[in-house]
Amino acid sequence: MSFNPLEQRGIPLDRQVRNWRELDVSPIDPDRCDPYTRCRIIAMNGIEVEAIMFSHHMARHCPDQEVRRQLASTRYTEAQQQRVVNWLLPGVASVLETTIAYEQVAVDLTAWVARMEPDPYLTQAYEFGVLEDFDHLYRYANLYEMIEHRKAEEIVQGLTEVMPGRPTKLHHRHPVDNVRDPYDRHQVNPLSKLHALTIMAAEQQTMNFYMNVGPQYMEPIARQLYQEIGLIEEEHVTHYESLVDPGETWWEQLVNHEYNECYLYYSFMEQEPDPKVKSIWELHLNMELEHLRIACDLMRRNDGREPEEVLAPQFPNVLTFEPNKAYLRELLATQVDLTTLGSGYVREAHERFQRMQAQLHDSEQPPSERVMEQHRDMFGREYRLETEGEHPVPSLRSRD
Repeated sequence: MSFNPLEQRGIPLDRQVRNWRELDVSPIDPDRCDPYTRCRIIAMNGIEVEAIMFSHHMARHCPDQEVRRQLASTRYTEAQQQRVVNWLLPGVASVLETTIAYEQVAVDLTAWVARMEPDPYLTQAYEFGVLEDFDHLYRYANLYEMIEHRKAEEIVQGLTEVMPGRPTKLHHRHPVDNVRDPYDRHQVNPLSKLHALTIMAAEQQTMNFYMNVGPQYMEPIARQLYQEIGLIEEEHVTHYESLVDPGETWWEQLVNHEYNECYLYYSFMEQEPDPKVKSIWELHLNMELEHLRIACDLMRRNDGREPEEVLAPQFPNVLTFEPNKAYLRELLATQVDLTTLGSGYVREAHERFQRMQAQLHDSEQPPSERVMEQHRDMFGREYRLETEGEHPVPSLRSRD
């Protein structure tokens, strides 16, 4: 059924503020919930955080006091939404357990977007990045078994494979090679805008999470692994944010953010099996419809354009969390040895890449390799390799 959010009316803004009792939602049960329910919660939290921070940045660049007041009013309810969404996560879950769920989000969300993306250049960007998130999941799974003596399958429940991807040590590239070419806002499919904004927000959330939780561990290898992968998430945010056309006006970006929130709440509402969580997606959708209406009015008054000029006339197919095993295995077979050069991709270890590797690693094994060595010392194997069989470690061809 088609759904045009521009034709819908949501809850009036003055009725959206909730009291403490309404904000104090009960969390999901980590042992009984659908893994993709947890993934939807994590993904939506990242979207809400991006919406809040974008609104703050816009306000800091806006000289119009009335617009700043309007942004503040909408942003307050966005902040309440973010608390409700993020507080659905259970406090009994360890940081590592949540980390593995974060990486499951990164793998299956990015893989789905890559499969659905209509622009080949953007598809390649998502395919490149997902093989790195895939390996991060694997490294954290090894750390999880070492520290907590539990299996990552208890979290992902077989929906996402836990196996090596592009080796994490090869993810460290020169910063200039993380900047991609942006889409053209005048010609791009509106769906591509939603994809870019969604993956950028998800990766940004992961970057922020690792920056903050990494020092909380006492085990040196855990602290070091979070530091290494956290730096790679910085590369990923650069990679994905550079896909967005920097020529988009503040008003265009504002309506894109609000439209994307409506799209994702609608998507998650359509597939959510947990009645309690589903009711939150539905409530927040009805709030976001009003936020979108307000943003569209601001665009008309301040940008002199109709929002229909930049937004899709109706929602595309709902964004879906689902297994992507065959797709990811195909990418592993064909793209695992890629790196970036400028705004493109190569299979050769070019000079800038080699220099960055030498400068960062300094003849030492990075934490992502040492965690594997320590796991082998402890268990006599790598995680799951006793059943999966040995996976060859890919490497980039040297020009020498």
